[in-house]
Amino acid sequence: MDALKSAGRAIIKSPGVPRHTWGTSKHEKLPENWTDTKETLLEGMVFNVKYLGMTLVEQPKGEDMASAAIHRIVCTARASAKKFRKVTLTVSPKGIVLTDTETSELIEDVSIYRISYCTADKTQDKVFAYVSQSQFSETLECHAFLCQKRKIAQAVTLTVAQAFKIALDLWEVAQEGKNKKARTCCSCAAANTQTETSDTQCVAAANNSNHYMSLISHSGEQWMAVFFSSSCDI
Repeated sequence: MDALKSAGRAIIKSPGVPRHTWGTSKHEKLPENWTDTKETLLEGMVFNVKYLGMTLVEQPKGEDMASAAIHRIVCTARASAKKFRKVTLTVSPKGIVLTDTETSELIEDVSIYRISYCTADKTQDKVFAYVSQSQFSETLECHAFLCQKRKIAQAVTLTVAQAFKIALDLWEVAQEGKNKKARTCCSCAAANTQTETSDTQCVAAANNSNHYMSLISHSGEQWMAVFFSSSCDI
C-alpha cells in the first residue's frame, strides 16, 4: 500500500505527456514498458475498438459469468447484419469514457466506482469486456468490445486494473490530508479553550471522518479483489 501511495504522489507531480491511441493499426506494437507509463493514466489511455454489444448479468464478477456473457454478446453480434460501431475507450482513474470514433459523440461516461469486473476473454481472445452497474438502475451490464489483436484486449484489461489502483491510492492520499486537518482542528480547539460544545462537535467531526474512511477502505479492498482476480492475470 505504501508503494501505491508513493506512485500516486509521483504521478501528481509528474509532467503531462502526450496521449497515444492504441489499436489504430494492425501492425502497431505496444512498447515493452507500456505498463510503467503511469503518468499517462491521469490524462487517459486511449484505445480504438469495436463495440460488440451488451447483455445483463446477475453477478458483479466471475470468470464463468463473464465468459458466458461474452459468448451471448458475440453470438448476437455475429447474427446481426449491422457493422460493428467503432468506439474509443479512454481509461483513467476516473473510469472509462466511451465515444464514437467517427463522430466524437459521447456514448457513456462510466465511473470507476461502477465497474466491478474486467476481463480479456480466453476463448474470444480479441475481446475485452467489463461489468458495471447501470447508471439508471441497479442492474448489472456486461459490455464487450472487439480489439485489433489479443495484446490490445489484454492491455485494456490491465490498464483498467491499474487505473483503479491509482484511483484508490489518490483517494487514500486525500483522506490522509482530511484526517490531519481534522486533528489540527481539534488541537486548536483545545489550545484556545473553546466551549465544551465546540470541542464536542470537533471530535464528532473527526470520528465521522474516520468512520467514513473505514467504510470506503473496506469497499476498496473489495474492489481491489475484483481487479486482481484470475481473469486479470493474463
